[in-house]
Amino acid sequence: MSTVTSAPGAPAPVPYPSRFVSPAVATLNKNNGLAAYQNELHRQSMADPVKFWAKEADDIAWETKCDKVLEMDSQKYQEPGYAWFPNGKLNTCYNAVDRHVIAGNGKRTAIIYDSPVTGVKSRISYEELLHKVSTFAAVLQSHGVQKGDTVIVYMPMVPEAVVGMLACARLGAIHSVVFGGFAPKELAKRIEDCKPKVILGATCGVEPKKIFKYMPMIEAAVEICKHKPRALIILQRPQCVANLSTSRGEHDWAAEVAAAEKDGAKAGCTIMNSRDPLYLLYTSGSTGTPKGVIRDNGGHAVAINWTMKNIVGLKPGDVFFSASDVGWVVGHSFIVYGPLISGCTTIVYEGKPVGSPDAGAFWRVVEEYGVKSLFTAPTAIRAVKREDPNGDLIKKYNISTLKNLFLVGERSDPDTVAQYHKLLNIPIRDNWWQTETGWPMTAAAQMSSPDLASKTKLGSAGPPVPGYDIRVLVPKSGVVREDLENEQQEYIEAKAGELGTLAVKLPLPPGTFPTLWNNHKGYLKSYFKKFPGYYDTADAGLIDEDGYVSIMSRTDDIINTAGHRLSTGGMEQIVSAHKSVAECAVIGAADQLKGELPLGFIVLKHGVSTTPKQIEAELKAAIRSQIGAIACFDKTFVVHRLPKTRSGKVLRRTLRAIANGTKYEVPATIEDESVLKELEALFAPRAKL
Repeated sequence: MSTVTSAPGAPAPVPYPSRFVSPAVATLNKNNGLAAYQNELHRQSMADPVKFWAKEADDIAWETKCDKVLEMDSQKYQEPGYAWFPNGKLNTCYNAVDRHVIAGNGKRTAIIYDSPVTGVKSRISYEELLHKVSTFAAVLQSHGVQKGDTVIVYMPMVPEAVVGMLACARLGAIHSVVFGGFAPKELAKRIEDCKPKVILGATCGVEPKKIFKYMPMIEAAVEICKHKPRALIILQRPQCVANLSTSRGEHDWAAEVAAAEKDGAKAGCTIMNSRDPLYLLYTSGSTGTPKGVIRDNGGHAVAINWTMKNIVGLKPGDVFFSASDVGWVVGHSFIVYGPLISGCTTIVYEGKPVGSPDAGAFWRVVEEYGVKSLFTAPTAIRAVKREDPNGDLIKKYNISTLKNLFLVGERSDPDTVAQYHKLLNIPIRDNWWQTETGWPMTAAAQMSSPDLASKTKLGSAGPPVPGYDIRVLVPKSGVVREDLENEQQEYIEAKAGELGTLAVKLPLPPGTFPTLWNNHKGYLKSYFKKFPGYYDTADAGLIDEDGYVSIMSRTDDIINTAGHRLSTGGMEQIVSAHKSVAECAVIGAADQLKGELPLGFIVLKHGVSTTPKQIEAELKAAIRSQIGAIACFDKTFVVHRLPKTRSGKVLRRTLRAIANGTKYEVPATIEDESVLKELEALFAPRAKL
């Protein structure tokens, strides 16, 4: 177990009247322009978190309002020993649906379904959504689902997926959404771990050029599991109709709903304790073995409602387009719960940023529905940029309603941010968070300044959001001793601009994960052991002298080249700024002489005439100029595409394994496995696969 001490020469703390002190925002006091208001809110949240979050809890409908907001009690609560709204009672589905109807807003559109891949569009009002959810909750009840049971949702981007999630929340069942199309082996792991009473599925997912049949994967997963769900409720899609087997417990979604409607069956809201689980979401992809992240009911409702108002900047009735998938945390927070709890209209989009039918797909949606804020991944915008490098397709649409573009999921390269700020003439708001936190930790937020367009700091994910006390920790010795993993190693807080591990001082704010599913020991070991008293984000970054946080990479993407610790993210920032580069990734490959050497992988924009050799020379010169010769950036590969998860994250760990010729498992979340063969061919002489 390591220790953390104060760094000599570290910035003096802000004189908050509390033990919660955040050097990350200390110098923001002198910056009266950009984030004075945001800094004041952050100061309030640190100085008196109870008062701050008690006020925000007033915007949530409670069955029993808690008389305690934050309880710090290591005897009462398992480590790390605190709880938010511990004795409050509520129902999240009620907050997302019922209360809006009761308030007289039932005719307001809750969900817009837009599926360019199937040609289907529809709208669902809050009143209609209440009917659908309460009826489907009755269907789940008829199959024995009740409070505390788990339900797996394995579905494409269709309104029924949202209905299924809300129906679970209505009953107090814990939903676990698994991205539709996961391989049977990966789905089986989740079935065995959470033991669902029911699986909600669909016959297929539809993409621009292909149809993914889900039923063979669902049935194969159930076949290899010891745990057998009581029922599989399947949405039949016209693009792929399946023969359902009652002997395997398979039921037709539409028929089940029709039977419930005929009987007039509806389920009411089950009252939940604030700390009861709302959902279980497995982390997966580039960050290793899946872990079941738990989200509670009370803290989540308060935090996500605050986020919609103060970070996203939306009010009831505004249209929000989160171009993600319900299988990811962004989909949970910003397609389903955030917009609906806030009374907004959310768009369920079944399509791609490009190819649906072209790189103008997002702008068409913005114009057609009057979208006020768009939330997507930097990778999606880079894909749009690759297909439409000059933004010509933007000019085809009237996007005057769009006030903000939020980027999350990968590091936003300054070149793309600057270009789209110019093309769209709106703020491009980067933000940083994780499945574990459930809502942003940093953001150049709406609450700071509505005219932030001219004040965004390129390359930064913004200052800390209220509730998060973010620090940068570095080894006191200056070297990470891997051989001392199980021994004492002292860490100190970094100086401004110094690269290190980003950590959040406890307690974490409401809405963050209180534990992992059936694995509290793993929760403590994975996130709190290395830095006692802190949440280890496993992200590397820095905080500049103005208090802005920059995320450079995962900590395992910090490479050691001839004794120098270098960020691959910093190199990617330089590479992505090249006029010919649409997308890029930089990884550290093993080198006998220098330990690790950076390798670059680039995807070129359409119409580039410059030779790969010339581009490589220009990139080498740029990195030498901006970082120094110590970076040893000597090799660049031009590729047609990068390996990504379906949420758009580049699979750098897999890239590194291929470059090093080491064995690896194909990530469950990979978008297209065939890209790996293309990359292996680049390293054929070294491959040991």
